[in-house]
Amino acid sequence: MAIAKNNTIINDSFLLESKLANTLYHSYLAHLPIIDYHNHLSPKAIAKNTSYDTLTDIWLTGDHYKYRAMRAWGVPEKFISGAATKEQKFLAWADCMPNTLRNPLFHWSHMELKNSFGINEYLNKNNALAIYKNANKQLQKKALSTRGILASYKVELVGTTDDPCDNLQYHKLLQNETLKMLPSFRPDQIFKIQDKQAFMQYLQQLEKAANCKIKTIADLLNALEQRVNYFHEHGCRIADHGLAQMPSNLVLTKSLELEFTQFIQSKKLVQFSAPDNFVGVVLLALSKMYYKKGWVQQFHLGPIRNNNTRLQEKLGFDAGADSIGDYTQAKTLSHFLNTLDTKGQLCKTIIYNSNPADNEVFATLCGNFNESGIRGKVQFGAAWWFLDQKEGIEKQINAISNMGLISTFVGMTTDSRSILSFARHEYFRRVICNLFAKEMMTGLLPNDEKWVGAMLQNIAYHNAKSYFNL
Repeated sequence: MAIAKNNTIINDSFLLESKLANTLYHSYLAHLPIIDYHNHLSPKAIAKNTSYDTLTDIWLTGDHYKYRAMRAWGVPEKFISGAATKEQKFLAWADCMPNTLRNPLFHWSHMELKNSFGINEYLNKNNALAIYKNANKQLQKKALSTRGILASYKVELVGTTDDPCDNLQYHKLLQNETLKMLPSFRPDQIFKIQDKQAFMQYLQQLEKAANCKIKTIADLLNALEQRVNYFHEHGCRIADHGLAQMPSNLVLTKSLELEFTQFIQSKKLVQFSAPDNFVGVVLLALSKMYYKKGWVQQFHLGPIRNNNTRLQEKLGFDAGADSIGDYTQAKTLSHFLNTLDTKGQLCKTIIYNSNPADNEVFATLCGNFNESGIRGKVQFGAAWWFLDQKEGIEKQINAISNMGLISTFVGMTTDSRSILSFARHEYFRRVICNLFAKEMMTGLLPNDEKWVGAMLQNIAYHNAKSYFNL
């Protein structure tokens, strides 16, 4: 596919359909710093200020969004995650790129090329090699090291995602730096009790990290509390959890205690009879710990993970074969939040959905558990994963606006493994400015640029700064 060199849509007015939208973005949001309170960036890469040799290393490796697109285009796995050279993998992606039209990858990718490398042309097989060589040469500059890129985007906070067993050694290295890199407590592994072999292996890691033996549920909760305390001492103020849906049974019974003890003592690969109950008890106990520490808890709910057995057996877990799930969410989520609220132990909470059918459900649930003196205590989080695209962002904003107060929204977060993905904050800011401008021009919102501009600044930056006590 031949594409003209100068045929590009990534310009100053990208996504901004009016003069007013341009004004809102460029005068009020474009210059604001970024608080990225949830992502999957490598703490080591940031602390060590890693530089990258090739565009493949920094842009393609491990990017499941791009991997999915390439598989959909029929690219052989050799050129995706396999043994092909870095250059061959990039050329394969470049050949696929023009065919991602209307997928957010098309926008994100070209924004990333423009913002970080000054390359403002459509990537395709004809210009791929020249772009590859140009970018690789630029990557040798300090400005394109990990921290150089963070500085270019004016990133104030990087909220990484960290296992409870992590010693946080790389976070310690940045404790006195201007850039804040704070850990987030992500205990997902402890909930995977249905896979006994993996669960027991993880239990050994937790025992070592907490320096204790785990023989009972009480021991397990004590070990987790030790790790919560450790994380808190090293700057952690956020917890995160990835679940299909919230557990329904939150009651710790004698039978559950007994089964857990017998389960971990037995050498047989037996199935735990009540995994939902186990998850509920542990998650509720953790949430109470977060409340005591004054943390913010996050719940990412709804995806079906690792759908493709063939791909999983070849590449392992999280190979890019996940999808939106259609789980029932309202009753169990409400029950969990209400249980904590009733006991006066509900901390600030952000909930994210992967199913757009749950937008209004989640938005209304958030409004049930507010508290005097805290604006937007329970938040409907940013459009996440498959919903992180123009239409998905607009629908999420509309759901909050219609069911709650968009003025309290803590805004965008990347949830990304790519250091270049901070362009998504710009994407979000442009989308919301355009949406507000449209309604100002049609009389649905006051035509007061300063009033609306100040609210948008809060959504893009100030609300998050206040919510996370930064």
